[in-house]
Amino acid sequence: MIRKSKPAIGITMGDPSGIGPEIILKSFERSAIRKNKIVVIGDYGIMQTAFDLLKINTFKLNRISDVNESIFDQGTLNILDLQIAGLREFNPGKVGAISGNAAFEAIRKALELAQNKDIDAIVTAPLNKEALHLAGHNYPGHTEILASLTDTKDYAMLLYDKKLSVIHVSTHISLLEAINGLRKERIETVIRLANTFMKKLCPGEPRIAVAGINPHAGENGLFGSEEINEIAPAVRNMKEQGINVDGPFPPDTVFLQAVRGQYDIVVAMYHDQGHIPLKLLGFNTGVNVTVGLPFIRTSVDHGTAFEIAWQGKASERSMVEAIKLSIKLSQ
Repeated sequence: MIRKSKPAIGITMGDPSGIGPEIILKSFERSAIRKNKIVVIGDYGIMQTAFDLLKINTFKLNRISDVNESIFDQGTLNILDLQIAGLREFNPGKVGAISGNAAFEAIRKALELAQNKDIDAIVTAPLNKEALHLAGHNYPGHTEILASLTDTKDYAMLLYDKKLSVIHVSTHISLLEAINGLRKERIETVIRLANTFMKKLCPGEPRIAVAGINPHAGENGLFGSEEINEIAPAVRNMKEQGINVDGPFPPDTVFLQAVRGQYDIVVAMYHDQGHIPLKLLGFNTGVNVTVGLPFIRTSVDHGTAFEIAWQGKASERSMVEAIKLSIKLSQ
């Protein structure tokens, strides 16, 4: 176990064919990040190659085989070498099973470290879902991998930005499934998860807004009955349990109300309903959080960006924010 006064953060390398290695290294160039205890979980050879490509001279890489070998100083970035993706076995900017498996194995190791209390939080670099599936790991994404491997039943994807935060009732399923599968019990669970998480960040009781799923939030049944049958009863039940929640509100205005400061977080009914406003406002600064897990997990809120991978062009801003938020939540 790493003996620590500051929280120890484990960062997974992500899909090595994408921008993960680059944005991790660029993040560590920032002095505010270098002051923290960080271990990158992945492949040393890949990280060293990216390091050389970027011509970094502000710190060096420390290859370790055990977290207890970590050196925590501002001139050293620890790389826990899993030897999972040889330099000749992956293609930068291309979808591949080798890279998909490397991303998965880094997650699995990070999970082991978190469960053993060797690290206080996991930050994940992006993976590619197609590559993940080619490697035989049939999960929709990070959220589902971590929930499955920890046997977590009640969890949700939350997107956090200083301007807007949203949490999702459903994510990686079709829109038809999201509508047909909408249930009061799941909405209540997500409201509860939002309340618990935002209490860590809000000075008082979190103010939660719930979006409808239909235009105008159904207009009293004119445009759909989901608000009447499922969403409104869930909001009432949570209010009766003492949670500061309101809704359902028309989806086309509720996010504006939150941005203007009326609410701390919005409960979105499906993936794009929450992702579109968040990415419009904070594409480079939003952080993806899996709430409900037995440990802290944050991530960048963007993909592998194969089109610019290994060219030195990727922005590290979302990774920086993900690391900062993981530290804040850990403390």
